[in-house]
Amino acid sequence: MSQQVRGVVAPGKNEAVRVETIVIPDPGAGEAVVKIQACGVCHTDLHYKQGGISDEYPFLLGHEASGVVESVGAGVTDVAPGDFVILNWRAVCGNCRACLRGRPWYCFNTHNATQKMTLTDGTELSPALGIGAFAEKTLVAAGQCTKVDPSVAPAVAGLLGCGVMAGIGAAINTGNVGRGDTVAVIGCGGVGDAAIVGSRLAGAAKIIAVDIDDRKLTTAKTMGATHTVNSRTADVIEAIRELTGGFGADVVIEAVGRPETYNQAFYARDLAGTVVLVGVPTPEMKIELPLLDVFGRGGALKSSWYGDCLPSRDFPMLIDLHQQGRIDLAAFVTETVGLGDVEQAFARMHEGDVLRSVVML
Repeated sequence: MSQQVRGVVAPGKNEAVRVETIVIPDPGAGEAVVKIQACGVCHTDLHYKQGGISDEYPFLLGHEASGVVESVGAGVTDVAPGDFVILNWRAVCGNCRACLRGRPWYCFNTHNATQKMTLTDGTELSPALGIGAFAEKTLVAAGQCTKVDPSVAPAVAGLLGCGVMAGIGAAINTGNVGRGDTVAVIGCGGVGDAAIVGSRLAGAAKIIAVDIDDRKLTTAKTMGATHTVNSRTADVIEAIRELTGGFGADVVIEAVGRPETYNQAFYARDLAGTVVLVGVPTPEMKIELPLLDVFGRGGALKSSWYGDCLPSRDFPMLIDLHQQGRIDLAAFVTETVGLGDVEQAFARMHEGDVLRSVVML
């Protein structure tokens, strides 16, 4: 039997979000209904609202979430009612060519719930990243639920569902940061700071944080950055080279997603170094690089999909590290808000002093 809950809906391009009554169907085969406890306010949700992802309005926003499984459909065995889970937006299929080659973090056939959540008038909703977690409950594919230690704070756990995992994974999984490496991170929002945390965890010797906002650079130092560069007042490429003996960084992580910052990342790396793009560009953005420079500098130019994470492997591991005091995931939670505060939380993103607003339910 379907049920009605409150959820945050983006009705049209750049229109203010509003809290609506959402109809949640009973879970079908391979699906689960999750009672949401916490959901971070991510830039991706703002991109949905602004039309930067698609035009499939109305959207049910929210995706960076944790909660408790309420019910499951036929054939679900990995999770059960009562399990505390983090939601992920890349449910691994197990059968595609990537999965069959033993690389499930690249799964090419990730899936979402088959049934649709709707407004009370029957209008179908497009859940952000197949999740839609700015809601009291949501319907997802059971593979989007990853069990973790239920003693962790929900606000902390949910952040691994997107931004923090993307940043840590960009450093550890995609960039393969190793002991003694030099790392530069361009863009020190939530994802960039998570990349700094991941680089420190991996044993990087020097971590250079780059941003236009001194407040963000101050926060980056508390996360583990050893040096900072304000790109409003300094030449980023020259500054990074100066801090790395004139060579450039072994790994440069671009957490902005803009052509100009990608160009900086490309030229700020050492010969045979690695560039990792984890910032999300918009569809119209393009880059232009001399092909000879691409060839001559060697190394690798990589894109990081969700931090190249495997949720079943990485979420429990990072929660354990947090519980042991080896990484401080709670440092990413700047404030907690309610469902009715999401529009204001979007506005606060541009003020420079918020890593994550987290909606608590």
